Amino acid sequence: MFKTPKSLRLQIGLFGRTNVGKSTFLNHLTDQRVAITSPIPGTTTDVVEKPMELLPLGPVVFLDTGGIDDVSALSAQRVEKTSLIFDRADIYVLLVEPDIWGEFEAKIAAEARRRKAPLVIVINKVDQCPPSAKFRDELSAHSAHVLVSASTDPAAKEATLSRLKRYLIEICPEDFVHPPPLIGDLLPAGGLGVLVVPIDLQAPKGRLILPQVQTIRDALDHDAAMMVVKEREYAHVYRQLRVMPDIVACDSQVVLKMVADTPAQVKCTTFSILFARYKGDLVEEAAAAAMIARIKPGDRVLIAESCSHHPIQDDIGRVKIPRWFRQYAGGEVRFDVCAGRDFPARLSDYSLIVHCGGCMITRREKLMRIQKAKEAGVPLTNYGLCIAFLQGVLSRVLSPFPAALDRFQRRQKALRMQKGEK
Repeated sequence: MFKTPKSLRLQIGLFGRTNVGKSTFLNHLTDQRVAITSPIPGTTTDVVEKPMELLPLGPVVFLDTGGIDDVSALSAQRVEKTSLIFDRADIYVLLVEPDIWGEFEAKIAAEARRRKAPLVIVINKVDQCPPSAKFRDELSAHSAHVLVSASTDPAAKEATLSRLKRYLIEICPEDFVHPPPLIGDLLPAGGLGVLVVPIDLQAPKGRLILPQVQTIRDALDHDAAMMVVKEREYAHVYRQLRVMPDIVACDSQVVLKMVADTPAQVKCTTFSILFARYKGDLVEEAAAAAMIARIKPGDRVLIAESCSHHPIQDDIGRVKIPRWFRQYAGGEVRFDVCAGRDFPARLSDYSLIVHCGGCMITRREKLMRIQKAKEAGVPLTNYGLCIAFLQGVLSRVLSPFPAALDRFQRRQKALRMQKGEK
């Protein structure tokens, strides 16, 4: 409750061969023994995460990965874990030893280019062997940001950290420095928004869930006011308002009641749809929602959650959405669930992917998942869009987003024409 969530921090991945000194470099930067170091190859068995405040950038998280060339008994699992960070990292920091550049280093540099992620190359262990001028020139072809480091020399820490900060500021992604708005652009300064928030078994004791808190904070950052009310009291409280709100947002599970209680001239949406825009590609996910109309009994659907939680009896992703799908399709639809940062490599087995709002992963991770789904030819939509479609109110809750509404309606029309309907 007091720290910036990892999903809102700049993600800095540390990559390189085994024993190139990634963990030592991380300990050197943080001045802490964050990661275990050893001359034994494969010491880093899993990704080590270190959140910290790196001023003037602000909240970041360093991701210390296992060696990409690991050939130990558990090498396949370790390399797989490292590969997952390719999708997550906003900035790649590649550590190399002096005058050593091979297929492993080239692979990481290629992954950074493919994902359009900024790359910093750190020549480590320069106290043991200084790099040649030719090697440094060769590295400039892969990155304009190359620095040297002696991670075992405490006296070199400040110079290394200062140079790294300067590079990070220069290449920091624009959407971290100036993140896209969550709800603030939908509210004028001095405007009023209403949040309809159920307090049920899934609500954490004594506080609100992260998407609701972030929405309130974003409205305040844009000089607007927010009124928060439970769904049972919403209609009564709305009638007491002297001014019409600029927008109403609700939890997806109460979208049908919220729409029924909200005048047609008032824009309304759900938290999950707000997050589809904030963390992903709302236009693309709205178009994918129209594809729900093609789901039939026997189809296989993937439910993708970005957090790991113990499912409750009437869990939204594992119970309610599957139930609504079966009712809509008129028969049994098969469902698989992935949680946290697990995401299947083989997506072509699915007819549809329904993703959560993504509040626990980064925008880059969500966009990469959307891209992977497109490459596999599988539509990916999200909880809020899916639930609103199945409840018959998706056009209504897309009213604040004209481009997404237009794309959804055009996809709907195309599907009807394919079926020979008017």
